Amino acid sequence: MSIIVQKYGGTSVGTIERIQAVAQRVKKNHDQGIQMVVVLSAMSGETNRLTALANQLHGSPSAREMDVLLATGEQVTIALLSMALHAIDCPARSYTGGQVTIRTDNQHSKARIQDIDDHRVRDDLKAGKVVIIAGFQGIDVDGNITTLGRGGSDTTAVAMAAALKADECQIFTDVDGVYTTDPRIVNEARKLDVLTYEEMLELASLGSKVLQIRSVEFASKYNVPLRVLSSFTDEGQGTQGTLITKEEKNMERPHIAGIAVNKDEAKITILGVPDKPGMASTILTKIADANIGVDMIIQNTSQEDSTDFTFTVNRSDFKQAMTIVRTLATELDAQDIIADNKVVKVSIVGVGMRSHAGIASKMFQILSAAQINIGMISTSEIKISVVIDEKYHELAVRELHHGFELERL
Repeated sequence: MSIIVQKYGGTSVGTIERIQAVAQRVKKNHDQGIQMVVVLSAMSGETNRLTALANQLHGSPSAREMDVLLATGEQVTIALLSMALHAIDCPARSYTGGQVTIRTDNQHSKARIQDIDDHRVRDDLKAGKVVIIAGFQGIDVDGNITTLGRGGSDTTAVAMAAALKADECQIFTDVDGVYTTDPRIVNEARKLDVLTYEEMLELASLGSKVLQIRSVEFASKYNVPLRVLSSFTDEGQGTQGTLITKEEKNMERPHIAGIAVNKDEAKITILGVPDKPGMASTILTKIADANIGVDMIIQNTSQEDSTDFTFTVNRSDFKQAMTIVRTLATELDAQDIIADNKVVKVSIVGVGMRSHAGIASKMFQILSAAQINIGMISTSEIKISVVIDEKYHELAVRELHHGFELERL
């Protein structure tokens, strides 16, 4: 008998009517003899509401108590879905993360799953019940409630699927799959039937927000087939979504699977850095000590014993990074600083790039023909990223999508 794990996000359980719709979908699968495990997020907006309540009481509430508070959001939805299933004569039982037990480390608000005791879940499945589990949460060795951070319900679902050796983990959201790019930018964007774990990891890390990165990493590690579907589409009407799975040797892949945009980039250049060993380490260590992540890095060729050092950071870290860089520039006797927080990163992704030459040159030709200047370039085996002026990002995406004929995938 097959086991399916389904996860429903906040918009999918945002109202009583939506919860009843989820119950009908789950019951249909259950009636077909599928063993069903359902992982739920809190109702849309509930986590923000609870956070606002906490902030009214304390400007900096403890991480432990915030986890206790935020975990209640999912407890509401799992109980309501169980009631909705009982109302339509479908046996169900709900569990919090601590009841399952989903064991985590003790890093409140960003805990990582260490182990899952699935015996209760398996017993209920054998008894013919639908098992409903609160996403986003677990419990540490001392019995403290923990939460997994943003997108944690996706991770819970994949971890449960791995523990149960489920046939598939289905992530239901408000979109019907993963597209070649943002359909709001390119009307002709196409839904992808299949993606590899590698492609989805790159797309997620580069700005695609359909799936949380940790959940894709988990799925890849334990070889859990992931499928992205819409809970707002009736079943049986082109609802296969996008399957994310391992790359098969005989899988015929297009050169490019998709285009991602990250609009949270800022670029900083330190001009005239002395060209001697340890300079890059000095700069990046100071940035890392402030808990600021660095994305792309370029160091120019030395001229007259000096070089220019350029890197990008998240736009939210720009001001703090600039404060550090100004001090560093003085200490290193650098010539000047150039900064720009109006840039974006546009990336093309595809495992087919491994076996096809000329992808980079074609990308640059397309951008050149559109009069779009490239500020930085970064590549990997299945990705090429460029930093460009923010005002050109939609034009760049449209031209690249058309130039690589992604509408024909």
